[in-house]
Amino acid sequence: MATMKRTKALCSPRHAQSFRCFAFAWIGFEQAHPVLMVVGYIVLTSEAILVFRGVHGTKSYKKAVHLTIQGLGFWMAVFGIWAALRFHNAKGIDNFYSLHSWLGITTVLLFGLQWICAYAIYWYPGAAGKTRTSVLPWHVFMGLIIYCMALGTAETGLLEKLTFLMMNKVIGRFSLEALFVNSIGLLLIVYGALVILASTLPKAT
Repeated sequence: MATMKRTKALCSPRHAQSFRCFAFAWIGFEQAHPVLMVVGYIVLTSEAILVFRGVHGTKSYKKAVHLTIQGLGFWMAVFGIWAALRFHNAKGIDNFYSLHSWLGITTVLLFGLQWICAYAIYWYPGAAGKTRTSVLPWHVFMGLIIYCMALGTAETGLLEKLTFLMMNKVIGRFSLEALFVNSIGLLLIVYGALVILASTLPKAT
């Protein structure tokens, strides 16, 4: 409640065009969706993908870290969707009508299914060694596909948010806020490309 009051105070007409208003609108509890999905979901998923390249320890330890971080990222995504639904319902905005929402729901559902299958095959109860070896390429392939879908969902979300703000005359086309959002979109693409590159390059011998 205190956060909401502070956000409203900073986003008064006097500050409607300020960058500070824009930032507080994003980090308020009712609009925590982009922060949870980008900082929580995508960043945590990226770290989990790179566990087998950058974490030292036994194979079991790496698998445990990978599963734990992925699981935390999944629940970040679930909470992020809940935050978006709560905000939409409070404002009377329709749900699940845009490409962004369809991509998001599909991505999170596939991510959850991927996590459950990986847990059952590679952790508990665990499949036979031959089965785990044959499934691994498909697990990696689907993991990267889902990761790319998450990046695409984030890009469409940034575009959707920016379009709404411009249509409602909250920000201008060439405002600092617009440049900020566009920069985040470009950085996400570069960040995702580097993660995929690092995960697919041959391991150093």
